[in-house]
Amino acid sequence: MMITLSPFALALVTALAAPAQAAGFVDVLAKPAAISPLASKGLLQGVARAGERLVAVGQRGHIVVSPDGGATWKQASVPVSSDLTAVYLANERKGWAVGHDGVILATADGGVTWSLQLDGKRANEAVLAELTRTGASAELLGEAKRNVELGADKPFLDVWFADESTGYVVGAYNLIFRTGDGGKSWTPWFDRTDNPKFLNLYAIRPAAGGLFIVGEAGLVLKLDEQAQRFRALTLPYQGTLFGVTGDARTLLVFGLRGNAFRSEDAGSTFAKVDTGLPASIVAGAALGDGAFALADISGRVATTRDGGKSWQPLALATPMMLAGLADAGGGKLALAGARGVVIASFSR
Repeated sequence: MMITLSPFALALVTALAAPAQAAGFVDVLAKPAAISPLASKGLLQGVARAGERLVAVGQRGHIVVSPDGGATWKQASVPVSSDLTAVYLANERKGWAVGHDGVILATADGGVTWSLQLDGKRANEAVLAELTRTGASAELLGEAKRNVELGADKPFLDVWFADESTGYVVGAYNLIFRTGDGGKSWTPWFDRTDNPKFLNLYAIRPAAGGLFIVGEAGLVLKLDEQAQRFRALTLPYQGTLFGVTGDARTLLVFGLRGNAFRSEDAGSTFAKVDTGLPASIVAGAALGDGAFALADISGRVATTRDGGKSWQPLALATPMMLAGLADAGGGKLALAGARGVVIASFSR
């Protein structure tokens, strides 16, 4: 099976190709992120907002915080130097970030300092223990045992919280965990997805009254609240999906080669939409009142004001390769990418 990664995730393949115990090897899980004056200008892969506060995460454990909507940035104290892929803020105090080596980080002071809640070694052990406890199939147990042997080699790729207590993280090869206590404990949901091929899970977000995950090979999963399981939906596309966003009415999923699909019936049916974005769409955000923004890897951005039916290009003063975006408030977008975070204006 061919595994499709976003361009920004290709670094993972290179990292895993090197011997783990090469000369000079340093465990990034035991090494705090280095303080650098260029942290806010380097590769940042995710950005989130709460109030006036923006937090962005990226390479080598770099996390930068802006208390003033992106006007100024300060680097945070982070206990690991793993590459970070995504961040989510439940409010202006509580937030979580995830990344390579199976790390989950948490902040209780708006992103100024972070603590490690989980790493890949403990995550793999937790999955095996849970599957053993529940009497999972031999196939699931075999996969879990292999992951333990491989160590902390798999990344988490997205994180979402409903409030300060309840949240989910998803990642490579069907990695998924849930917490109900703000991350004090994390429960594996490895056996609670309709994902028998262990496809990568790239993003998780609520939309249209449901909670959705997207991933490789056109995978779209929706949480069955009663069964506490993510059920597979049917999408008329078999390419990789890198993101999902939506509002109370509309669900949008998007991915390779500019492909995007919308649903107005909570995922029962999907229709393809023309966003005008030619490259892989890697980030999206709901902006309120039926407005959305999508960004592709090449640095192009498109916005819609009618729930995704029609799209218009948004010209950027300083284009760059993009990896993440967030509503920055006040008619502005925060765009994370190869040269840090750029703030762009848009009109509804």
